[in-house]
Amino acid sequence: LLNSNKFTLIGDNAFAGLSHLQYLFIENNDIQALSKATFRGLKSLTHLSLANNNLQTLPRGLFKPLDILSDLDLRGNTLACDCKIKWLVEWLESTNTTVPAVFCSSPGQFEGQRIRDLALGDFQCITTDFVVHQVLPFQSVSAEPFTYASDLYVALAQPGASSCAILKWDYVERKLRDFDRIPAHSAVHCKPIVAQDQLYVVVAQLFGGSYIYRWDTAVDKFIKIQDIDSQKTRKPNDIEAFQIEGDWYFVIADSSKAGSTSLYRLNQNGFYSHQALHAWHRDTDVEYVENDGKPRLIISSSSQAPVIYQWNRGQKQFAPQGEVGEMLDVQMVKHFKVKRDQFLCLSRYIGDSKVVRWEGQRFIELQTLPSRGSMVMQPFSVGQRQYLALGSDFSFTHVYLWEEEKQKFVKFQELSVQAPRAFRYVPAADVQLLLAPSFKANTLVYRHVVVDLS
Repeated sequence: LLNSNKFTLIGDNAFAGLSHLQYLFIENNDIQALSKATFRGLKSLTHLSLANNNLQTLPRGLFKPLDILSDLDLRGNTLACDCKIKWLVEWLESTNTTVPAVFCSSPGQFEGQRIRDLALGDFQCITTDFVVHQVLPFQSVSAEPFTYASDLYVALAQPGASSCAILKWDYVERKLRDFDRIPAHSAVHCKPIVAQDQLYVVVAQLFGGSYIYRWDTAVDKFIKIQDIDSQKTRKPNDIEAFQIEGDWYFVIADSSKAGSTSLYRLNQNGFYSHQALHAWHRDTDVEYVENDGKPRLIISSSSQAPVIYQWNRGQKQFAPQGEVGEMLDVQMVKHFKVKRDQFLCLSRYIGDSKVVRWEGQRFIELQTLPSRGSMVMQPFSVGQRQYLALGSDFSFTHVYLWEEEKQKFVKFQELSVQAPRAFRYVPAADVQLLLAPSFKANTLVYRHVVVDLS
């Protein structure tokens, strides 16, 4: 009998050596915590009372060493019915031990309920986390995952190293490894396109022109096959590739005052110039969106609000359709879809970034996010979870999680990435990765992990 003392804590192996003890009463104390191994060695214990203490939670598996426990009294404690107590609900369902009714003291929705009456589905205990999986010892400004010949690769633009680095996923080591490099003196984007069983890489450079390479299986290396018109593409900033009605296209956003964002189409001999778009507007980013079966391009610019172009099937060209709001200086436009709704994320370097929703003929502003110094705002989904990574040159990267009921993003996690220029979600077999190219430091590879808080 250890009743009515002033115990506040009982630690590991507190009753070691008492293998024949049958009755243990520790009532009317101020015990606030028990160690997981508190009752280790009590093989003969049949009656245990922890009544009228100040226990708010119990360590998982606390009663596992008590093989023949027949009576347990937990009454008079302030148990919080959160994820840490979920195991107790499971244990009460399966044990033969007699346990008088124990009630929840918190949280509010469970206050006063019998713990035995709670359903396991009442506990929301599964959360997620992004942890560093691999550090790539170089700076980069873009990351493009692609699959070729059943293998997973990533193309990274490395202006500091004057190359496009092609990394290959090692399924045994579960890491990215060097595969090949394409020379590129001032690469800002390396866009892989796998079309008609051929692998092409469009290399966009700030200086010295831009080029297209093709992987030659006969010699196992990249061969330069084409120059891109340097009069139209003077200062490339972004590349998007897509298919329309079976044809492959790519578009380069040009950020110079004298050039124009340009559309190229693939034929048997390579890619040829198909259409000039949005000349002389200092374009910063281009996004391909298909909504209601209608292909669209959304081009952001430092000189005007993002412009929407819609595909004309008869002319096989894009035609201007309108603008997205009145927001200037949008660095990047990215889209995501939840159920049937289409959304855009508009990142800004100066001012707040925005999340807007497509409402048939126009976009409605849903949310404003502080984003001083932001060059990238990337939505991505992992399973049923919709995330948003918002980078900054001056602070941490903020990862947000979409809440369907509120129709907005809520803060979820901070990542320490210096001057991020892109975020790319990469599903690699049983591993879900998030690539974070950095303009000033190492490129980081995060792994998405599922955490059971119970």
